[in-house]
Amino acid sequence: MEKKEEEKYFKGRGAQVKPTNKFLKYSYVTEHVEGLDEPLVESPETKIFYEHSKTIVNKVASPDVGMMYSLNPYQGCEHGCSYCYARNTNEYYGFDAGLDFESKLIAKTNAAQLLEKLLLDPKWQPNPISLSGNTDCYQPLERKMELTRSILKVFAKYRHPVGMITKNSLILRDINLLEDLAKDNLVKVYISITSLDEKVRRAMEPRTASATKRLKTIEELSKVGVPVGVMCAPIIPGLTDHEVPSILKSAADHGALSAGMTIVRLNGSVGPIFEDWVSKNFPDRAPKVLNQIRSAHGGNLNDSEFGRRMKGEGKVAEIINQLFKTAKRKYFDGKSMPEYDLNKFRRGGNLNLF
Repeated sequence: MEKKEEEKYFKGRGAQVKPTNKFLKYSYVTEHVEGLDEPLVESPETKIFYEHSKTIVNKVASPDVGMMYSLNPYQGCEHGCSYCYARNTNEYYGFDAGLDFESKLIAKTNAAQLLEKLLLDPKWQPNPISLSGNTDCYQPLERKMELTRSILKVFAKYRHPVGMITKNSLILRDINLLEDLAKDNLVKVYISITSLDEKVRRAMEPRTASATKRLKTIEELSKVGVPVGVMCAPIIPGLTDHEVPSILKSAADHGALSAGMTIVRLNGSVGPIFEDWVSKNFPDRAPKVLNQIRSAHGGNLNDSEFGRRMKGEGKVAEIINQLFKTAKRKYFDGKSMPEYDLNKFRRGGNLNLF
């Protein structure tokens, strides 16, 4: 007997498909279903791979992401966000951007050592390094691996500035290190909140902290003096755009000092992954959502043009950007993040007495 469509949905996963990896010469396809002894696509078990990188800090070429350097201790992300732009980077490792991205995880076990080696380089000039920029440095695997915690210890040792963005309350585990860095204006944290609607959040970001926990995280960090902002990102037209004012208000009420935003863009393989996801989870709204995303990107699901890709263009994008600006003026008036103090950098670490 053929399975019903709802039985084929992989609970706890954002992606429901395994798109073709454009870098691979061969791929598996379903041409004749009756010829298969077992399903070609199944909900995979999570597997961990270990990488010994040669470098860990990347210079960011993009002028519209607000960072000069990034550091990613993990590749792939258990959070499974259906819209995640970083899914495409999994293809460089020979995996797919769909189910592989959230089930085949790579841990860069020597990340802290490589960071320390960089900071000891006499030529290095202190500049904020962002954790992570690609995948979430506090995804569930971090609870076991503690790579992010070991990295924060290096930043604290050398009094080097660090920026962080996450959607996981696990960051509170390291509140002692963050508080220490904050005393010298060496850290800024952004908590990403896409939706306050738990039905949407559970389907769209299945292994992330709830919005309630994220707001509580903002509150707890603020209480100990850690400067924290909210990233209302990505805003999805027709699905989450109406929540922008309530997200900003809730974040400000819990102690957030700043707010940022982006409009969703579905680059590369993320396009078909998201189309499949929204059609299965919100079939009544899917055409509207996809059409409005296209409207914000010149008729496409994606836009790679610097300066335009994050905020979009056209009437839909204008309405969303104006809604965000109005809410930010209302709820963040007089608030701002402190500047980093680059003069605190301790070249040579704790061993340097001069």
